[in-house]
Amino acid sequence: MTLLGKVCGILVLLSLLAPLGAPVQAQQEGGQYFPQTGHNVVGEFWAFYQSVTDAALVFGAPITEQFMAGDGSGKTIQYFERARFELDPSKPAGQRVQTTALGTLLYKPGLPSVNLTTAGACRVFPNGFGVCYDFLKFFDQHGGLARFGNPLSAFEFQRDGRITQYFEKARFEYYPERGAGNTVRLADLGRLYFNATEDPALLNPVLPLSNIPRFDNTVASLKVTAFVWRAVTLPTDTQKVYVVVQDQALKAVSGATGSVTVHLSGGQDLTYSFTTNSNGIAIISDIQFSNQTPGVLVAVDVKVSYQGLEGSASTSFRIWR
Repeated sequence: MTLLGKVCGILVLLSLLAPLGAPVQAQQEGGQYFPQTGHNVVGEFWAFYQSVTDAALVFGAPITEQFMAGDGSGKTIQYFERARFELDPSKPAGQRVQTTALGTLLYKPGLPSVNLTTAGACRVFPNGFGVCYDFLKFFDQHGGLARFGNPLSAFEFQRDGRITQYFEKARFEYYPERGAGNTVRLADLGRLYFNATEDPALLNPVLPLSNIPRFDNTVASLKVTAFVWRAVTLPTDTQKVYVVVQDQALKAVSGATGSVTVHLSGGQDLTYSFTTNSNGIAIISDIQFSNQTPGVLVAVDVKVSYQGLEGSASTSFRIWR
């Protein structure tokens, strides 16, 4: 369903939202409308969002409008995919907007962990936890202590084997399969904390505020298409795989990274890395194989990552005599 189709059916929910905070009519000193989630960011929250060069990566898109916190603090808050903004009117201008320490609120120790302090590869913080390797590089490149706070845990191993580390305002996740320079992803702590504490009706999309432009340049989702050069090959032959990556508006996504895995007969897998070109296309050429079983269908799996987003696709070809 299109955004227009969604918003046309939205009812006024102010009376239902009152116990948890009604939407705030913020001063509209500039802002943006995010059509991928159907919410506006305006006023001081928009000024703060703009002050962070990689805000789309660090905070994500808004998932609610501004509304008054229901805890009696007098703060105005707004949820984003990976953060929650707070506006404290008692503070001086320029210091009124802060991000909530969602990592502190959500972290629960108990998973298997290892605290690395390798000299030259780690930075040990006053609480004794080390931040290391790709996590440390990401930490320094995207705002450091001011953006993420202190580490709250060592490297933890999730039940699926994924390595994570909690900070006061974030959770880092390690994805080595995404390739060098793109291995760290921020968890959607804004969504997680919202789901645990707030009224789901606040997620309902709204219409753009007047004179607020659409934030159409943000890549909100990935559409991945894959196909092979030849549908049928010989048992000993070569093959090509074409990958096309587009955003929610079917625009080419340049610089997306990923992997193509060809599952040959006999349990052999061939894996190739790629980066999409300016047309959002990657071509994996000269895939070589031999002595495959005639009649077997060879499956090809594609995984793609871009700015914290992930997508996948699959295709196949048949081995023939």
